[in-house]
Amino acid sequence: MSGAGRNHARKVGPMTSTSTDSAQKAPAKDPWDLPDVSGLVVGVLGGTGPQGKGLAYRLARAGQKVIIGSRAAERAQAAADELGHGVEGADNAETARRSDIVIVAVPWDGHGKTLESLREELAGKLVVDCVNPLGFDKKGAYALKPEEGSAAEQAAALLPDSRVTAAFHHLSAVLLQDPEIEEIDTDVMVLGEERADVEIVQALAGRIPGMRGIFSGRLRNAHQVESLVANLISVNRRYKAHAGLRLTDL
Repeated sequence: MSGAGRNHARKVGPMTSTSTDSAQKAPAKDPWDLPDVSGLVVGVLGGTGPQGKGLAYRLARAGQKVIIGSRAAERAQAAADELGHGVEGADNAETARRSDIVIVAVPWDGHGKTLESLREELAGKLVVDCVNPLGFDKKGAYALKPEEGSAAEQAAALLPDSRVTAAFHHLSAVLLQDPEIEEIDTDVMVLGEERADVEIVQALAGRIPGMRGIFSGRLRNAHQVESLVANLISVNRRYKAHAGLRLTDL
């Protein structure tokens, strides 16, 4: 993770307890003290699509072990061979089973059906939903609001035995897949219910040069984060750009 005060990676391991004076207060935790996630296997459902493929490429290029999933294992393996960097391909179910962290990057219209079919394989996994429910008409992109409130909340409802977070919504697939670009200059807003899970995803984002993972609230706030992509699409069309987000004073 780049930037002063942001290199306090710590290994993920079992917690230990010690006796302390009940009157003694624990020091405030440094929000940039994030776990070392370099040894975790990352699966990307929808890894043959532009966003999933770009994320898989960037994480693998940073040294992460990555498996990309698709409904057809052969299609996933073909995409993995194209990406290189040790990326493997498998069908969605095998990808979910073999991964510690599973990024959901499937199209919105197949989001619910895909997750429902993988409920067993995703049980106990840390799931990172990056799907943006959008519609398009002659005026451009606009946000859709799922019945559950957001794509991430739909994932949480469908996967009661998984640890669901939301992140990686505002990244340009064009920039992610461009091998000439060394750094992706952007922040990643990360939402979730458990601090430990959010910090793992923040640390994963920080593996990609130029990125920071920023805690941005609980899953009930995911709708506006997902919806902001409609605004970014408008920005990019007007300015012929691939804009991302930077949060100031952090």
